[in-house]
Amino acid sequence: MSKLAYFQSTLGRKQIVGLAGLGLAGFVLSHMAGNLLLLVSPQAYNEYAHALVSNPLIYVAELGLVGLFLGHIVMAVILTLKNKSARPNRYHVVADGKKKTSLAQKTLIHQGMIILIFLILHLITFKFGPGYSGEADYTVAYGGVEMRDMYKLVAAIFQNPAWVGFYVFTLLLLGFHLNHGLQSSIKTLGFNHPKYEPKIKLIGSAYAWIVTLGFISQPVVLMLKGN
Repeated sequence: MSKLAYFQSTLGRKQIVGLAGLGLAGFVLSHMAGNLLLLVSPQAYNEYAHALVSNPLIYVAELGLVGLFLGHIVMAVILTLKNKSARPNRYHVVADGKKKTSLAQKTLIHQGMIILIFLILHLITFKFGPGYSGEADYTVAYGGVEMRDMYKLVAAIFQNPAWVGFYVFTLLLLGFHLNHGLQSSIKTLGFNHPKYEPKIKLIGSAYAWIVTLGFISQPVVLMLKGN
């Protein structure tokens, strides 16, 4: 199969979605783990954030993430549209048992769109929010090194119950998406066998719960802690 034929095939597109999804899953886990420093101390989190943005490789990493997002989203949309065009009419008999399409599968594209909107708002609020241009009110120094006071910004945002509520809701949705997506990606890449099914489900569920609860703990603890 030529490279062009592979990218145009359903299997090829599914594998691209799966590989990109696994890459994004790895990023999400590392991002959650790093952000847990919010619960350690302002200095620990600020120094962590500064180490990331001051590393020249950050631009390479960001380009890689953009590529993963675009590959995952574009191919997922193409597959969804292709499936719909292949079955323009709904089935008269709804499948049951193992053939039944789960709620997670039916709403994957909608989950992705909500998560994408959240990501855009997240970047606008935090990455490009107050202090991005070096405002004095959002700078702090440790050991003579001046850096952006990201902790101050995050802690202030998470004093807003509406934002915390939206954040928690989206993270629960993300966990739902990750659980199904991780299992689907593993199966698409060649591990689709009955004997692997229990382990794949366990991996997907465990990963989703770890990421979801790890992220949710941050806004909840900071809101309860107050300024």
